[in-house]
Amino acid sequence: MRLFFLRIWQLVFKEFLQTLRDPRMRMLVIGPPIIQLIVFGYAANLDLKNIPTAVYDEDNSVISRDLTSTFTSSGYFKIVARIADDREITRLLDRGQVKAVLHFGPDLASRVKSGRTAQVQVVVTGTDSNTASVVQSYAMQILEGYNRTLLEKRMKQNPIMAKVLPAGVSGILQPRLRIWYNPDLASVNFYIPGIIGLVIMLITLMLTSMAVVREKEIGTMEQIMVTPIRPSEFILGKTIPFSVIGFMQAAVITAIGVFWFNVPMKGDLLLLAISLLIYLLSALGIGLLISTISRTQQQALFSTFFFFFPCILLSGFIFPIANMPWIIQLITYANPLRYALVVIRGIFLKGVGLDVLWPQLAALAAIGLALMILAVSRLKKTLD
Repeated sequence: MRLFFLRIWQLVFKEFLQTLRDPRMRMLVIGPPIIQLIVFGYAANLDLKNIPTAVYDEDNSVISRDLTSTFTSSGYFKIVARIADDREITRLLDRGQVKAVLHFGPDLASRVKSGRTAQVQVVVTGTDSNTASVVQSYAMQILEGYNRTLLEKRMKQNPIMAKVLPAGVSGILQPRLRIWYNPDLASVNFYIPGIIGLVIMLITLMLTSMAVVREKEIGTMEQIMVTPIRPSEFILGKTIPFSVIGFMQAAVITAIGVFWFNVPMKGDLLLLAISLLIYLLSALGIGLLISTISRTQQQALFSTFFFFFPCILLSGFIFPIANMPWIIQLITYANPLRYALVVIRGIFLKGVGLDVLWPQLAALAAIGLALMILAVSRLKKTLD
């Protein structure tokens, strides 16, 4: 029995020594838990604050300004634009610059002063069904609170009014809620387009990150290096199959989402295909970069998941980016999945085109090219 435990101890000691002796493995064992804890701690936040909001004030009265101030002082809404035209509502919501629009009609103050019901329109983008539901709830709470304040003031001015008001009166401001792009707030319409971006990232990362490492492990890299094949040809031969696989999987998910789950496809399929190809550049570049810094497939797989989970958290797929601390928000600008989700959901749910999505596509192209250049330069050193 003593020899039994001794032999096990020797194997355990050997595995610990072998794992911790490699600097890359030490980094993979110690670094990811700390980094993911920090990312989860700051990025995992479902509470909505400072929702970017536009105000369309046709009344421009004391009451409309007071109501705007009530929304901003709540801490939930942040006025980022003041508009003077219906067309600006569409432009701001299409571009994702605001999540909500407060619309006060031209007769708001006159109707309130005369004791009649006045409507306040709240337009909410429904591309993110969870966020839209929360924004809708916040707006209702604020308007109900403002109604109570107005009624209390009236009753103090005219005590007889309390006896005249019918039971169950709701107040003098009537919210008129309107959800754009996803009026039923179906969560499947929000998540399935996002899954396309996640699947492309995960599959391409896993396959590409292990492609070169596999050649090193089985000993065929030396054989490839002595062949007439050029580094550029080797890189293309390694990346094209995975690009095709990722693209085909995206096509399958798109077809299932549209025809089985009835997710609306309002945009251009050709633009979606071109956007996914641009997005693939980033995934391939990251995969190749991981492959060049990994010595074994185990390290490559570990590094892939270490990168992938923070990538999801910092993309806006689960937690709104606007809720994150500003330093974390700056980091998200380097995340290609952030831009891909905006593009895919914009094409699916909003039906917007290149005139709206070009900033995201330009950012994806820049990130993809930078990553590919960095990965290819490192890979060329290995092959040369």
